Amino acid sequence: MHPALLAAASIVGAAVIFTWRLRETTRPITARKILIPPLGMSTGFCMFVYPPTRVPPTWGLAAFLVGALVFCWPLVKTSRLTREGDAIMLKRSRAFLWILLGLVAVRLAARTYVEQLISPLQTGSIFFLLAFGMILPWRVLMFLEYRRLTAAASPQGVAALASSPEAG
Repeated sequence: MHPALLAAASIVGAAVIFTWRLRETTRPITARKILIPPLGMSTGFCMFVYPPTRVPPTWGLAAFLVGALVFCWPLVKTSRLTREGDAIMLKRSRAFLWILLGLVAVRLAARTYVEQLISPLQTGSIFFLLAFGMILPWRVLMFLEYRRLTAAASPQGVAALASSPEAG
């Protein structure tokens, strides 16, 4: 694929993601809205049925771990859930969009470099695994926080919070 076309596609994709993320902060969040993105993205693993997309397992694991241990944490640190009445809202810091832009830039630069070393299909596989490693832990942690907030709103959750040592 021509580098200019790849860059243009990446920029359009990033713009769509930014728009979606901004909209996400104006509406209450649900468990479904938290869990659907990684579930939908997991269908991308079907690419590995096609032999030219396959990479050595150590490369795949390394890409996933880099996503989970490096690229995930800026997203985790700049997004939090808060309760507003009966609704749970996603609150992002002002730095979130800049961090997301930085992650896109780093991924694009790394992809350009890696694509010189391995085939474009394998590069796509590696960066899919990196992105999945970035999204999965972020969304799992967000879901756990969502569950904590919904449990705290239930009558049993309120009683448990009131009787906890931190409450006194």
